Formats: sequence, structure tokens, C-alpha cells
Amino acid sequence: MKKKLVVLTGAGVSAESGIRTFRGGDGLWEEHRIEDVADIRGWHSNPELVLDFYNRRRAQLAEVAPNAAHEAVADLEGEWNVTVVTQNVDNLHERAGSTSVIHLHGELTKVRPENCCNVEDGFSEASVFDIGTDEIHLGDLAPNGAQLRPHIVWFGEAVPKIEKAIDAVAAADVLLIVGTSLQVYPAAGLYRYAGADVPIYIIDPCDVSVRDIRITHIKDVATSGMQTFKKMINSKQTSCNSK
Repeated sequence: MKKKLVVLTGAGVSAESGIRTFRGGDGLWEEHRIEDVADIRGWHSNPELVLDFYNRRRAQLAEVAPNAAHEAVADLEGEWNVTVVTQNVDNLHERAGSTSVIHLHGELTKVRPENCCNVEDGFSEASVFDIGTDEIHLGDLAPNGAQLRPHIVWFGEAVPKIEKAIDAVAAADVLLIVGTSLQVYPAAGLYRYAGADVPIYIIDPCDVSVRDIRITHIKDVATSGMQTFKKMINSKQTSCNSK
């Protein structure tokens, strides 16, 4: 039976595909204030701006492709039972071939009625529509008559899939964290649910503020860091098998 590997990914994985990271030093995301386009209050104050912003993010998906890091994560399914828990709203993990992906912050290619909230019992999957890279505008209505909105978890909203992610991490034999600064909660605290003897690997070119004896820090970008991780984990498996 394959061992369980959970891969927690953040914006640093998709950055090498040309998707700008969510958190920059200037507090902007694609030249917009984060509170205007990634906060429920922004939606209430200017839904047209928010719809236009995510229309352009969807259009960008058609122009980018999975990079070597996405592909390396997908390739791990050959040796491991892999669950990807991603903070990213793009579909690059799926396009690279990953078959089990939990999107903590929603999915860019999907929309839902604005009166269906992000709480698990607040909407059913039947309320969510996959529109690919199409646009939605003010006046585009769901079957229930409500305005369509991006299927994104904004600041000020609950994270409906956090419990599913916690369960995955708690069952992991190995936890790999790639391309996230571990600053956005509740995702940043997921590593704490890993078992006491579970090794944790972090791939990030920046210093890691988290201190845990289980952590091995691979100080590199996602694409080349994934290759280092694969060598390290294969070496450990070979060592264990030879005993």
C-alpha cells in the first residue's frame, strides 16, 4: 500500500508559470488593493470591479501552463498516495495531472449564486457552475435568480474545506509544503495537525519563521526545489528498504 503524502501549496508554485503572487510588499494584487478584490466587503461595495478582476484572472489562465513544480507534484502519484491541499485558485495542479486536489480558497473557473455562502451547509455542489475561462458580468444570474459571483473564499468568509484539509494532514505519512510563506490562516496552521513523527519538508526561497524539529527547509524556488525533494525522499526510501 502506498504511503500518504500531503502537499500544501501556495502562490510560489504558480508564480513560475507567470501568475503573480497574492501577497506583495506593496499590498497590491495585480495593481488592486487586496481589500477591494479579495474581501467580501469589496464585493458588496463594488461588485462590478470584482467581477472584472476575476474575469481577467480567468483569461490569464488560458495564457499560462503548469510548470515543472506542478508536474513534479503530479508525478509523485506514481510512488505515493498524494493529496494536494492548495491555497491557489488556479487549476494548474489539475492540468498537470494531480487527481486529488483540495482548493482551500475556492476555484477561479467556477461561480455560484451570491446568496449561497461559503459555509458547508450553505450551498451544495449543485449550486456551483464551472465556466472555464468565460466571463461573468452584473446581470448574469444563477437559476435561483441571484447574481453570479466568483466561487472564491474571500477575507471575511469561512473556509469550508479546512476540515477536509485537516483530516488529510492528520493522516499523512509525509507533509510537503511548497511556495507558501505560512502567513495566511487557517492554512498556515495546517502543519500542526501532522503526526508527531511525520517529517515535514518546506520548499521556499525565503527564511521560514516556523520552528519545528520535524522541518527540513529546502531554500529554493518551487521548480528546482521539487527536484531536490524528490532526490531526498527517494534516498530515504532506498535507505529504509535496504535495512
